[in-house]
Amino acid sequence: MMVAIFECIDRLFTIVRPRKVLYMAIDGVAPRAKMNQQRSRRFRASKEAEEKAAKVKSLRQELLAKGFKLPPEKPKESHFDSNCITPGTPFMERLSKCLHYYIHDRLNNDPGWRKIKVILSDANVPGEGEHKIMDFIRRQRAQPDHDPNTQHVLCGADADLIMLGLATHEANFTIIREEFKPNKPKPCDLCGQLGHEMQECVGIPDGMEEASEKVFEEVKFIFVRLNVLREYLERELAMPNLPFEYNFDRAIDDWVFMCFFVGNDFLPHLPSLEIRENAIDRLVRLYKDCCYKTGGWLTDSGTADMSRVQMIMQNLGKVEDEIFRDRQRRELDFRARNKMKRRQEKIEKEAANMFRDVSGQGALGVMRAGEVSVASGAKGMIMQQRLTNMDAKGRGQKRSIDQVDSDSDEETPDEVRLYEEGAKDRYYESKFEVSPDNHVFRKKVANEYARGLCWVLKYYYQGCVSWDWYFPFHYAPFASDFSNCATANITFDLGEPFNPLEQLMGVFPAASRAHVPEPWGKLMYDPESVIIDFYPEDFKIDLNGKKFAWQGVALLPFVDETRLKNALKSVYHKLTPEEKLRNKRGDGFLYVSVQHQSYKQLTDLYRMGMSFDTEVPIAGEDFQGMQGTVLMATNVVKPTGTLPSPVIGLEELTNNHVVTVRYRDPKYSDDFVFPARRLEGAKEPPRVLKPEDYHGGNRNYRPVIGFNQNMPRASLGMSGHRTLGHHLPNLQGGGLLSNNVLLLQGGQGGQGLLGACPTQEGLLGAAPGQGSFLGSGLGGQGTILGSGIGQNSLLVQEDFHREVLDQHHGREVPRILASIRKAAKAWGPARTLVLEQRGNKVEDFSASPLS
Repeated sequence: MMVAIFECIDRLFTIVRPRKVLYMAIDGVAPRAKMNQQRSRRFRASKEAEEKAAKVKSLRQELLAKGFKLPPEKPKESHFDSNCITPGTPFMERLSKCLHYYIHDRLNNDPGWRKIKVILSDANVPGEGEHKIMDFIRRQRAQPDHDPNTQHVLCGADADLIMLGLATHEANFTIIREEFKPNKPKPCDLCGQLGHEMQECVGIPDGMEEASEKVFEEVKFIFVRLNVLREYLERELAMPNLPFEYNFDRAIDDWVFMCFFVGNDFLPHLPSLEIRENAIDRLVRLYKDCCYKTGGWLTDSGTADMSRVQMIMQNLGKVEDEIFRDRQRRELDFRARNKMKRRQEKIEKEAANMFRDVSGQGALGVMRAGEVSVASGAKGMIMQQRLTNMDAKGRGQKRSIDQVDSDSDEETPDEVRLYEEGAKDRYYESKFEVSPDNHVFRKKVANEYARGLCWVLKYYYQGCVSWDWYFPFHYAPFASDFSNCATANITFDLGEPFNPLEQLMGVFPAASRAHVPEPWGKLMYDPESVIIDFYPEDFKIDLNGKKFAWQGVALLPFVDETRLKNALKSVYHKLTPEEKLRNKRGDGFLYVSVQHQSYKQLTDLYRMGMSFDTEVPIAGEDFQGMQGTVLMATNVVKPTGTLPSPVIGLEELTNNHVVTVRYRDPKYSDDFVFPARRLEGAKEPPRVLKPEDYHGGNRNYRPVIGFNQNMPRASLGMSGHRTLGHHLPNLQGGGLLSNNVLLLQGGQGGQGLLGACPTQEGLLGAAPGQGSFLGSGLGGQGTILGSGIGQNSLLVQEDFHREVLDQHHGREVPRILASIRKAAKAWGPARTLVLEQRGNKVEDFSASPLS
């Protein structure tokens, strides 16, 4: 695993090619507000792993009893507990040591690394990884000689990186992240093969003794350039004729703040705000109205104006009931469509299996399973009867659909019913277990939520303002409950973070106790433990109107910090020296090679014989503008010394020429405010978007690949059709633009070229039978590419000559036929032809520009 981590960093380094600093930040102890979410995730992961193991065991026994082949059962030791990726565990300690070795190896041996500074902030440094990096950037850019045109590239998969990057207002900020590919196939947990879920597994097919090898795909990365996002937001957040001076940076800050209402890692989202229901657009409209009415901004460098927040909440509260009713209507429509879709897929899948079994092949002719039309009439009945009589084992690797899925819609019990009258009373009674008339409690929840919004805003713009604050409820209030947050006195005490092993006790379930010291782990399961209630073996997951368990709310008890620390006092003395080191708060490490200009200055720290904890400021050209303080480190490798390898198979490093020191960020006074603005001297990146990228006022625009939506259009109105009908009354058959125009009647069947024939037997139907031109090999009936794109439109992409596209100007038939024959040999998507069909007539015609 460690070698794979090294290779991943190498690839990222090759892609980005940093020139000054490489900052590696590993998650340390998080603020208490984040620990609640970590606790929920880790308890869920443990519960899901246990349930999955039981399910695999049950299915495995069932399949083996029926005589199916399965690979040998995996040993229990091979399971990787993802919960070990938490500060304070032996795994994280080993990761830090391996990265220490890796950095030395690259700085000593890789020419691309030798002139950069490397900072490693491991799990012993408190703070989430991305926030440690952002704190570094904030503190560097607040220095008077900071280069405002510094290029920043931040790597990570969390969506909040975009918000954090916008909050810096740096001119050149890019997020690099792995490309997300939804619905990637996963191997079956029973047989290890792709293409089916374990519920559908019938073992390893005959002739295949081993499970198919896992296929690894090279990960691709994408860049999110925040300067381009700012261009889009500049248009979205424009507010002409404001009663005060417009400032785009302030509008960006307000937009980031409003995104917290929809969802973040520290607060549950408001019931009326779902990001998939265009909640952000709704908030932007309310926000603009607020700006015009109040004459000011919502936030200022991480401080919110709560009177304006209250106005937005109250205006949102006025439409909450309507939002809930609309949501219910959409849900019912979705269920109905989904039910029809499942039935359709079931019939098509059964038909595909029938064709495969009858023919003895995996496909019929050139048809793929997904291209088989739905069976109908007597033929469909015969298909389904044969399918019913077949043995499940003979159909390959999947059980029948009836064994795995059902058509029934299992509705989630919803006792609140937000779309009905009295929903808010039911909500507080069900979720908070308080009486419906306890309005004091509602205000308490709303005020604490408003406090949480302020905490999150500060966290993103100024750093952590309180290590021990957290939102003490599992559910959010309604927007209409924010009636007096404008007068709330919101302040925070900084406090201090948990120690790493203390955090493990706060977020781990008893099933993960192997990662904590043994005497501490006993407190998780011993019936006599005074904190046994912190570690329930089972817990309720409230779906809260959702469909899947992972979307629900894990109703875990909140950890009482005082009780936890008092209980740990009795076992602290049992820690081993190694465990005590894992439990310490530490500093980050700065590494430079002998070829860096600061090497001599840093090695002098060790030659001068100063105290180990003496802080020495760094600045100037030797450090390329980076500031802070450095201290001697215990893990330094002496010049020309040797560093043993912590990874089996990798050689020890000899003849070292890298120096290591502890590093601390520049310090500021407690009342210092990091300005949220673009720095003076920053050069604006070249603008990327063109007017057509915004697509005018068309808010429904979506990128379309394959044809041009804005092609010139030619159409016939009703008067044109009447004129044609008057002059050509006696000519019948398929034709262009009207059933009354005869053009290239398609042989015996009467399917005309470009004819809107009522029998729907095909577009470009040159064949005498029912098949369309180039359509008979794809299923017969329908358009040239199959069964069409919709009931009222036929769309064809083709590579015809100018004669075909110009045929409505009266080109002669022989030349058109010649072009069709030529096009049949070299089919391509270079041209697009669209016919809008109204009943038996074609009402509209358009073609892409000719080249």
